[in-house]
Amino acid sequence: MLTHLDESGMPMMVDVGEKKETKRVAQARTRVSLPEEVLVHVSKGEVMTKKGPVFQTAIIAGTMAAKKTSELIPFCHPLSIESCKISIELLNNEAIIDCTVRVSAKTGVEMEALTGASVAALTIYDMCKALSHHIEIKETKLIKKTGGKSIYDASSV
Repeated sequence: MLTHLDESGMPMMVDVGEKKETKRVAQARTRVSLPEEVLVHVSKGEVMTKKGPVFQTAIIAGTMAAKKTSELIPFCHPLSIESCKISIELLNNEAIIDCTVRVSAKTGVEMEALTGASVAALTIYDMCKALSHHIEIKETKLIKKTGGKSIYDASSV
């Protein structure tokens, strides 16, 4: 059953009024393939361009996006995010972006983590596109989710 449809099939926001508030955590990951034209600008784990430090800027943009998820995704509940941590690791020719979001709420934070990781990846693309258009945002996926009714953990798969 799709939770964002009412009995007549019309879209709606899920009513979480009767749910119990719990501590919820979600982690999402996006992989970005960087071509050699970008990698030559790496110094001490950071890509430096004329626009500035790429990964540092992407972390800020991803954090801002996670906080605004309910403004972007129509049926996401506005959440008071307690923590949003984004890390970017350069592994071979890929930037691995991890976004972990924590909240005490009646609904989960998967969409916030996915949005944070996605916007961080888009920021890397935007800041590096002058160097190469062969940057590839490869995948964005949920890695872990805890709290609420279900637990999901793809990190051990």
